[in-house]
Amino acid sequence: MEVKETEQWRQVEEQVEMLLSGQGSEVMTCDVGLEQSKPATLRRTVTYIVCGVIFNDKDEVLMVQEAKQDCYKQWYLPAGRVEVGETLEEALKREVKEEAGFDCEPITLLLIQEQGPQWVRFIFLAKVTGGSIKTPSAADQESLQASWWDRQSSLPLRGRDILRLIDCGLKYRQDPWHPVTLPLDLSCRHVVQRLALVFTNADQQMWVLLVKAPQLHLPTAAAVKTHAVTWAANMVVQEAMPSVYYDQYVNTLGVFSLQHNGRQHGKTDGVCFNTLVTLVPDHVQRDEDGEKVECVEVRQPPPVENPRYVWHEIQKLTLREKLLEKIKNTSILPIHSLY
Repeated sequence: MEVKETEQWRQVEEQVEMLLSGQGSEVMTCDVGLEQSKPATLRRTVTYIVCGVIFNDKDEVLMVQEAKQDCYKQWYLPAGRVEVGETLEEALKREVKEEAGFDCEPITLLLIQEQGPQWVRFIFLAKVTGGSIKTPSAADQESLQASWWDRQSSLPLRGRDILRLIDCGLKYRQDPWHPVTLPLDLSCRHVVQRLALVFTNADQQMWVLLVKAPQLHLPTAAAVKTHAVTWAANMVVQEAMPSVYYDQYVNTLGVFSLQHNGRQHGKTDGVCFNTLVTLVPDHVQRDEDGEKVECVEVRQPPPVENPRYVWHEIQKLTLREKLLEKIKNTSILPIHSLY
């Protein structure tokens, strides 16, 4: 039995290493939240938006002038909804072609923004590979025209939210702070978060939380409509260690990789976010009168109360060092909740 368990520990560490390298794996089971989650179905239960941040060699950014009535003649980044049967990258290429006239190739995801599983925006850094800029003579219902913007001249913007995205793209071009991350073609039925949930002490020992059956594996939790996608991590901690849950910070640092297929409507419209999550004790403790009390340094992860779960101490030094580096520098694709 001990040999079998040791082999399972080794396989789990290999899976964490695989996620660290930007890979993924099929979602075979969902451990938490499935009964509160509906299968992802475009146009019914989920909306995915793609957005392209594209620069020329002068660091000018590609902008499109809106044709829609509610934002007529205002300017925005090329963006739009993913359509049924599309992958995220296909949707990006189509939107940039329709709205700006250019063929493009995604370089990396820059940022993911979400308002729960029903609305997720995928912001790509991309480059022009062909085509020609859309002129006013080609105006249609998609856009009136496209232009390169130097970010200094006055331009009536549809929304100022894109300024942050443009800055993000410029910074990444100058100094990439996370590895190139593009969607992996792996199908998923729901919007889920797979967690590499780790606890670290002052001596840099590190543990990862696992589900025991059917074999040891990283927890996977379905996102629920009433909360941010990353609330799934809180659901796991609440289930695993309910009595200490309110004494911990559950912090989803970012995304190692994400999996999406989208080819079978209603069956593969989901997304799996493979995430790095830290569990950090709340160091401000209070007594019954609300007075602060001195905290004792925590040496071990909080005890698991649910027999489904177990902590595993990561033995492999190189894996531990890589994870510590990611945690220290947050060098990972960010996912931000707009709630």
